[in-house]
Amino acid sequence: MSLRAEAPAAPTVRRFTRAERWVHRTTAVLMGVCVVTAAFLYIPEFAELVGRRELVVRVHEWAGLALPVPVLAGLASRAFRADLGHLNRFGPHDRRWLRAALHRDKRRESRPAAKFNAGQKVYAAWIAGATLVMLGTGLLMWFTHLTPIMWRTSATFVHDWLALTVGVVLAGHIGMALADPESRRGMRTGSVTREWAEREHRLWRP
Repeated sequence: MSLRAEAPAAPTVRRFTRAERWVHRTTAVLMGVCVVTAAFLYIPEFAELVGRRELVVRVHEWAGLALPVPVLAGLASRAFRADLGHLNRFGPHDRRWLRAALHRDKRRESRPAAKFNAGQKVYAAWIAGATLVMLGTGLLMWFTHLTPIMWRTSATFVHDWLALTVGVVLAGHIGMALADPESRRGMRTGSVTREWAEREHRLWRP
């Protein structure tokens, strides 16, 4: 038996509830399905690998229609509603965080953050808006008999180019998550170390 005493576990704080993590994971899966199926539908090299294109189209459509469902279901959670309130509030410290990010100032004191930093708030607002636009344009493309051809052509143009932008932004989001193991742990287990919370989100009072 080892005589070496085990180091005490770092104190942790609760960051996300089970419901919040469920919303994030389910939305991520649906968004991933949309992105992957879109790649097989629009990139020629990938399209050649698909034997049943019609099936891929249907999976893409239904995954897109289901995208708002996890968020709507999450509204039943008080913690999730509270986090939406945090994401929708933009204070002076958030403007300071954005100025520091634009000037590539990586000093921690120049990037104050509460539970969510300004970058996370901007991303959440952008992806929510992009999802609604993608859903609207997708419906116009799906129900072809309800709209004039000019509307459908415009919807297709917006849908395709916005899909490309969403893919790039999601890649950036995943890259940021990969660079911060403690943040990933918070989304995976619901808890983070108090030291990380005080260092990265010092205005947050859990």
